[in-house]
Amino acid sequence: MSDPAPLPARKSGGIAARALAAAGAGAPWLEGLNPEQLRAVETLDGPVLVLAGAGTGKTRVLTTRIAHILGTGRAAPGQIMAVTFTNKAAREMKQRIGSMIGAAVEGMPWLGTFHALGTRILRYHAELAGLKSSFTILDTDDQIRLLKQLLQAENIDEKRWPARQLASHIDRWKNRGLSPEQVPAADGSFANGRGIDLYAAYQERLAVLNAVDFGDLLTKPIKLFQDNPDILAEYHRRFRYILVDEYQDTNVAQYLWLRLLAQGTGDDKPNVCCVGDDDQSIYGWRGAEVDNILRFERDFPGATVIRLERNYRSTSPILAAASHLIAHNEDRLGKTLFTDVTPDDGESEEKVTVASAWDSSEEARAVCEEIEQLQRKGHPLNEMAILVRTSAQMREFEDRFFTLGLSYRVVGGPRFYERQEIRDALAYLRVIAQPEDGLAFERIVNVPKRGLGDTTVRKINALSRGENMSPLAAARLMSETEELRPQARTALRNLIADFDRWRGALETLPHTELAEIVLDESGYTRMWQEDTSPQAPGRLENLKELIRSMEEFENLAGFLEHIALVADVENQENEDAVTLMTLHAAKGLEFDTVFLPGWEEGLFPSQRSLDENGRAGLEEERRLAYVGLTRARRRAKLWFSSNRRIHGLWQSSIPSRFLDELPEAHVDVIEQTSSYGGYGARGYGNYGASRFDRPVEMESAYKTPGWQRAQAARGTGRRPSSGPITIDGDLVARSVTETSSSYAIGDRVFHQKFGYGHIATIEGNKLTIDFDKAGRKKVVDSFVSPHSQAG
Repeated sequence: MSDPAPLPARKSGGIAARALAAAGAGAPWLEGLNPEQLRAVETLDGPVLVLAGAGTGKTRVLTTRIAHILGTGRAAPGQIMAVTFTNKAAREMKQRIGSMIGAAVEGMPWLGTFHALGTRILRYHAELAGLKSSFTILDTDDQIRLLKQLLQAENIDEKRWPARQLASHIDRWKNRGLSPEQVPAADGSFANGRGIDLYAAYQERLAVLNAVDFGDLLTKPIKLFQDNPDILAEYHRRFRYILVDEYQDTNVAQYLWLRLLAQGTGDDKPNVCCVGDDDQSIYGWRGAEVDNILRFERDFPGATVIRLERNYRSTSPILAAASHLIAHNEDRLGKTLFTDVTPDDGESEEKVTVASAWDSSEEARAVCEEIEQLQRKGHPLNEMAILVRTSAQMREFEDRFFTLGLSYRVVGGPRFYERQEIRDALAYLRVIAQPEDGLAFERIVNVPKRGLGDTTVRKINALSRGENMSPLAAARLMSETEELRPQARTALRNLIADFDRWRGALETLPHTELAEIVLDESGYTRMWQEDTSPQAPGRLENLKELIRSMEEFENLAGFLEHIALVADVENQENEDAVTLMTLHAAKGLEFDTVFLPGWEEGLFPSQRSLDENGRAGLEEERRLAYVGLTRARRRAKLWFSSNRRIHGLWQSSIPSRFLDELPEAHVDVIEQTSSYGGYGARGYGNYGASRFDRPVEMESAYKTPGWQRAQAARGTGRRPSSGPITIDGDLVARSVTETSSSYAIGDRVFHQKFGYGHIATIEGNKLTIDFDKAGRKKVVDSFVSPHSQAG
């Protein structure tokens, strides 16, 4: 790699300087910039941090800054390093710069993602990095396969210590820029303390294979620069300007990589410009360090900080609500968004609305009703989005869309019933209900792994076709003959016995309970519990949501028929459709109307995030709420439910603390007057009356066990209960009175958390119950119902 010819020093006030100033003054790319954007573009000397709030023109500033550097001759195309996070962002940046200044952008070889630029550096200096220039970049599947070989060679039980879990540890270490020698001993607990040695063996094996993984594309250039000061000096001479997009999303390795390269840009102070928004740092779970942007001024003394606060997307009430909410975070640099934009159709600006629903099903129906009303007024579906905290929330919205015939698209992943874990679970249920379903049987015959590989499946299919029988019948026959090796025969025989047992239980057990048994006994749930990938917790939540969705159907056959109809709905990419996605997937997008359901404690903010990361986790959750609000251009509609199914159990929900952090002046609380009730008017707050407080005029299609119990309770005069409140494991009664209970000792009752049991003793309205599975518990009688009404 040859060094570029150095640019001459500019004489202050000389002819060249005056010409450059004239070129900048007449630059067409500067037209239309507001004062803050213009300052961010023209401040070219020394370190610059551009704090770009949501909708403030961040991308325009970054691309215009590059165009300005090139257009004024401050640097040649090859002397600028511009780093983005996605290939798509890099392509868009090149296109924008090209439209401003022409083809010069084609000579920008150092515009790309961290990983792409890391690859380029390693190709140049492969031998110094212990590689050949033709090295291979392993994908995740190859990485897992290699780690499995290492575990096998070390006689480590892969079922006890999964390769995917080890891969997660290694990825986390590399995100922190740690080599095997640098990993703290306390952090290597994998496989009873052998994790660090396995990491070292993995790196040695990669070297033998002349291969790297994605983490190496960051860590190896860092080591290269640290071990070879002369190579680092080459890059210091090469790059006059470094620009980084989405700086708040960088991890430790990316930060170290940037610091090393930035040292040499500029004569006195590094010409490094980082653009980002600390209030939109929402990827801590995958290694991003918000501290990188928070300490920019300490890392680069004398840095210029420019705040872009003029928003071109959202209305004033939305921005006021978002700014007031995020101000509750302590670890932030601080800015307040504002806008001069008014609705172009003459309509008044709508406040952010907050509404409640009795449960999540009612929430989905109410949101979809609002969508229909907006559609009837001419609002395109394409300009509406539902943003959820977890993917498990999507199922009820998808079912409702299907019922109403509303078109929708899922962004950032497949539709609920098309997800891998859901299709696997449904395949088990299809084989139970329809033994002839060969496609379903083939899908799960070796999921989880049972030692039944492709060869076994081919033999089963061949026998099935030859004898004109179902694959399950063929498998039963082959399990009794000698065609297969003993291990495969045993595994097949056990699987068939499982299906026979499950099918026999179909007549005696509720289909929801049977589904849980199937997922547990088959090992499918355990497979995802042992999986340490970031997607695994979400997959387990989706499986629980699948079980919950079955409650609305009388039997398994009816449920499977419904699924077949839902799955048959085509998703046309270009049609007018509502967008459904998680809040994480929504970053960078915008819609006229945004619905934000599920603003409840434990769900949003996520209890897992609070438990694992404390205050830092809470602040990231608040940033996620900020991102959700600022996706809305004209309307932001927040919802919470009084009851929600959490981890398979119905629980009463507490409204999210984020709701009380919104400014009252810019928020309207919607008191439901229709059938969509929140907490009832009878002492449950001012969120509107519950539909359970009124007689039902017609037969309802709402057939969940909770609805049936509520109807029964309405007839007895008891308020339907949503479950006990548990604090630190202790049961806390809402009210304990001296009123005699309507139950008698020996009565069999049902409790939503503890299940079925018999009453042992009665003290006022407190019952001591011997539960079948949970043992003896003391509860208030309003939390139970007679077993005959348990649905």
